[in-house]
Amino acid sequence: MIKKTIIALLILFLSFSAQAQNRTEKNTPKVGLVLSGGGAKGLAHIGVLKVIDSLGIKIDYVAGTSMGAIIGGLYAAGYSGNQLDSIFHEVDFDKLINDDLPRSSKAFYERDNAERYAIKLPFKGFKIKLPSALSRGQNTYNLFSKLILPINQVNDFSKLSIPFFCIATNVETGQAIVLDSGDLTQAIMASSALPSLYQPVVINNQVLIDGGVVNNYPIDELRAKGMDKIIGVDVQDGLLNRDELTSAPDVLLQINNFRTINAMKLKTKRTDIYIKPDIKKYNVVSFNEGRKIIESGKQAAIKSLEILKTLPIQNTRLILQEKVPDSMTIKAISVKGIKNYTRAYVLGKLKLKTNEKVSYNDFIKGVNNLVATNNFRSFRYKLNQTENDTYDLDTHLTETKNTTFLKLGIHFDDLYKSAALINVTKKNFLFKNDIASFDFILGDNVRYNFEYLIDKGFYWSIGFHSSYNTFNKNISAQLLLEDSEIDATGLNKIGTELKDQTNQFYLQTLFRKDFALSLGAEHKRLELSSETFLSTTDTEDFTFEKTDYISAFANLKLDTYDNKYFPKKGVLFNGDIHTYLFASRFNERFDNFSIAKAEIGYAFSALDKLSINLQTSGGFKMGSKSTKTLDFALGGYGNNFINNFIPFIGHDFISLTGNSYVKAYAGANYEVAKKHHILLEANWANVDDDIFETGEWLSLPEYNGYGLGYAIETLVGPVQVKYSYSPDLKESIWFFNLGFWF
Repeated sequence: MIKKTIIALLILFLSFSAQAQNRTEKNTPKVGLVLSGGGAKGLAHIGVLKVIDSLGIKIDYVAGTSMGAIIGGLYAAGYSGNQLDSIFHEVDFDKLINDDLPRSSKAFYERDNAERYAIKLPFKGFKIKLPSALSRGQNTYNLFSKLILPINQVNDFSKLSIPFFCIATNVETGQAIVLDSGDLTQAIMASSALPSLYQPVVINNQVLIDGGVVNNYPIDELRAKGMDKIIGVDVQDGLLNRDELTSAPDVLLQINNFRTINAMKLKTKRTDIYIKPDIKKYNVVSFNEGRKIIESGKQAAIKSLEILKTLPIQNTRLILQEKVPDSMTIKAISVKGIKNYTRAYVLGKLKLKTNEKVSYNDFIKGVNNLVATNNFRSFRYKLNQTENDTYDLDTHLTETKNTTFLKLGIHFDDLYKSAALINVTKKNFLFKNDIASFDFILGDNVRYNFEYLIDKGFYWSIGFHSSYNTFNKNISAQLLLEDSEIDATGLNKIGTELKDQTNQFYLQTLFRKDFALSLGAEHKRLELSSETFLSTTDTEDFTFEKTDYISAFANLKLDTYDNKYFPKKGVLFNGDIHTYLFASRFNERFDNFSIAKAEIGYAFSALDKLSINLQTSGGFKMGSKSTKTLDFALGGYGNNFINNFIPFIGHDFISLTGNSYVKAYAGANYEVAKKHHILLEANWANVDDDIFETGEWLSLPEYNGYGLGYAIETLVGPVQVKYSYSPDLKESIWFFNLGFWF
């Protein structure tokens, strides 16, 4: 009886306790948090969250739109306000918004395309089309995917650390869409897809853009989730007065804000704790003022401190620690959405193979490699964990509809003079995975360049190259005449017209994933003539060379420089050997010979704005020495030199010649302001015939030159002015360049 009595009393006590707890829970208000959109102004949400966390307030539901969806989604996933502060302080928003991909992620022919054109426009049916958005948002997607990776298996947003939903706009119907399930990265990307800046996001066959278009402050939807108290943070713009409406964008923004601001007048009254940070002096892209904006949010929340303290608190909250594996094994790979490209092509660009361990950083590099082809409008992926550090990769690609592009560029330098470039690029020209590109260059020297490549990913790619170059220049007589002829004429330089047509067929593959190995055959037609070098009986230009050469070549190249013109980090290796097998009758004394050359470079940042670039290069001829017109010729400043012409500041173009050379270069680049550079350069060289046989390559440099320049990065390419001086000549030379080199 005693035992039964004790058990009955215990059951009765537990029942009363449960009822008391239920009454307590019913009496505890549910607290919701709504975060509005506002672009960079939305960083103020982080300051508010830091205050909420410091008070230990229990948030039961989070809702957000646009930037509010980004901050709110990450907070709901488990990140604290302090963590979000640290994360967004480390983000380079310029690279994030502009889809600025690392240069090393582009294949060599893609790199050339990106670094010679000022304007690129889709071209279809003889009509030029503007792109649908400035950015594909791939860098943004990569960032969110990494942050959400630890909880990306959660598809029901009510199961997150804090239940969450966000608002997007169906651009086809104008309806507000509540996103409360699916892929969290996709959801916040859709909610923040600002029209014209980010392209729309397709979810469940709905084309979605920024939710702020229709509902920038979803308080009613949040209240419907059973919330009793709502904290609202409003960071959207107010209306401008007549003095502030100074431009067309100001007027358009004002028109867009009419509806949202009028709606806020009603929604403010339905907000229990309304927080409005003082951020009027900032705009939607003031990401460089992030610290000040976050602090403004914190100060605004502190003003509501007393009422915030009345809200329920929680003993603990599970904080998500960013936990991305250093390396992972991808067991299975699903590739969906491709029609014109093969699975091998996609995996080749990603540099992935199943059941192979890869670091997360290398995985992102592979993603960038694929996106940098510009063959895909979007690339979405999800890593699904199956075991510890083992994942299945699901990918979906949306191919770019436009496969034809019109590209334009302008340029001036001291060798080729003025030039205007018109390019037509066609992808899927003859086969899947191929690309054809034709440059037509008008100006003082008409030129062309044609590239065709069938890209096979991990397998051997097939390529064809054809180019024609011409210029007039006083060049070293040693490249054209025998020593006896130079002695007889007394000429050091001869005004020469050079014409070079080169055709190459080659195979190319990736070697150790980062090196590009090319093997091929080349036809070169080289013509050098002069109207100033005439004998007494000559009535036409004197021809020094008019020969067709057939050669076999091999090239090995690695280039991880982050910038072609102003590198701050990376390494460069470019090794090449040509074996010349046949020549036309003009070169009667032709005998087989080979020319080998290599260049090595290393760039690093010495200080925050100071970078150093160190390079060394050299080359030599093997076999017959009779053909001189393909020997090395040093001098001048620039890029994209043909044949064996090597830049060397302090000396004019093609003024130092020989069948072998060594060169060292050191450059310092100080970025005095964004995209403004002061350049200090020096180079030293030995160049002559057979210097590796005589040992002259080990002696002190015979030639040296120094340069001081100023450069500005512009939309059409770098604008550079450079003063150079050579102690050898005791003379100075000015070099000038405008635009990308081509």
